[in-house]
Order: sequence, then C-alpha cells, then structure tokens
Amino acid sequence: MIKQYLYNFLKYRELLKQLIVRDLKVKYKNSILGMFWSLLNPALIMIIMTIVFSQLFKFNIEHFPVYLLSGNIIFNFFSMASSAAMTSIISNGSLMGKIYIPKYIFPLSKVCFEFVNTLISLAALLLVIIITRVPLDISAIMCFIPLGYVFIFTVGVGLLLSSVAVFFRDTIHLYGVILTAWMYLTPLFYPIEIIPKQFIYLIYLNPLYYFVECFRSTVLYMKLPSIELNLVCIGFSFTALILGLLVFYRKQDKFILYV
Repeated sequence: MIKQYLYNFLKYRELLKQLIVRDLKVKYKNSILGMFWSLLNPALIMIIMTIVFSQLFKFNIEHFPVYLLSGNIIFNFFSMASSAAMTSIISNGSLMGKIYIPKYIFPLSKVCFEFVNTLISLAALLLVIIITRVPLDISAIMCFIPLGYVFIFTVGVGLLLSSVAVFFRDTIHLYGVILTAWMYLTPLFYPIEIIPKQFIYLIYLNPLYYFVECFRSTVLYMKLPSIELNLVCIGFSFTALILGLLVFYRKQDKFILYV
C-alpha cells in the first residue's frame, strides 16, 4: 500500500503542485494585499490577543507576543489544513467521476496549501521576535523539525477526516465544535501552570501541546527540543499518518458512490 502511494505521489506530483497553485490564486484573487495577508493576519490577531490576555487577564509570561504567536501558528495551520482536507473529497466528487486521480491527492493538496501559508507567516513571527528583542540563536533554524511533525500529523488527520466526512456529513459541523474545545485544551495563550492538577492529564493527552512546545523550544526558548519531546512528537505524527492511510485506503473505492 505504502509503495503504491509513493509511486502515485511521484507520478502525480505535478498535479499536486498545480492544485496548490490553484488554491493560492483563488484565495488571493482580487485581493489588493495578496499574500501579504498571510503576514498581516497573524500579526493583527497577536496584537489583539496580547492586549486581552496579557493586560486584562494578567498572564505573566515572558515574551508573551512570541509565546502567543508561535502557538497560534501551529494550531491555526492544523485547524485550517485539517478542515480543508476534510471536505476535499466531497468538493472534488465531480472531477473524480471523470478521470482517474489518486484520491489522496485532494486532502494532501489542501494540507500543502496551508503549509505554504504557514511558512509565509513565519516572517511575521521573525519580525515579532526582533521587535520584542527575544534573543535569536542558531537553534531557531530547527523550527522546521516541529513544523514537519505537525505537517505529518495533519496529513494523517486530514486523510481520516476526509474519509469519514464522505459517509457522515455531520462530521463537518461537529469538527468545528471539536476544534474550539481543542484550542482551549492547547496552551496557546495561557501558561500550563494554571491548569488544575485533576485536569492536567487532558493537556498531556493532546498531541498539539507537544508540537507547540517543540516549536516554542526553538523560536522562543532558543534551545533544541529534548529527545523525549521529539520521540513523543514522532509517535503522534506517524500514528496519525498510518491510521489515516489505513482508513483512507479501505474506504476510497466507495467514495464515488457517496459524493
């Protein structure tokens, strides 16, 4: 199965590229600022949330703007990419009925598209790091490792969600509620120390907590993530990917009957 996926990926990589380019053109069509929104949007959200949480709620977190933005970059990528991947099979049903295309190309293209936007938004993070005078270190380059982890994890979740959504359309509406709960269970704008001990296990069961911590280690704390943290991220990433591939592989032949 994996060999077949790899063969199709190499064979249809140009199609994957065209789908990503198409999504980029559609998103920024008739937009004056264009891709600049990928920089401006996270910066504006960071400013608003910094005022709310650092001033009104008095969260005493050193370099809070970078703490907040680094967490938001990881979570927003996962949220937007997995949501887009979930509906990708349904929205391309008519195309699948006309020509043969490996079906996993559709959710994969959505995740790749959002990953490109995320890479662009890293410029906003770098700007905030410079403005807030967070010490820069060579370890910041290693931020692409946790980005790789969350990319693999999101591909797996996207494949799983796109498979389920074809047969159960309510998944699309339910997932929005799940993402909201997931956001509050991820320490994006609050320190983990405020979580009561009886509920801390919910944080430790959350894969995104580890991805965010791994990312913050490189861009905020300027140190390499520990071996243990890397192993946990690898475990969550490839577990999600394998599960997503297995479910997608078993269900893909029935997609055409339901889209």
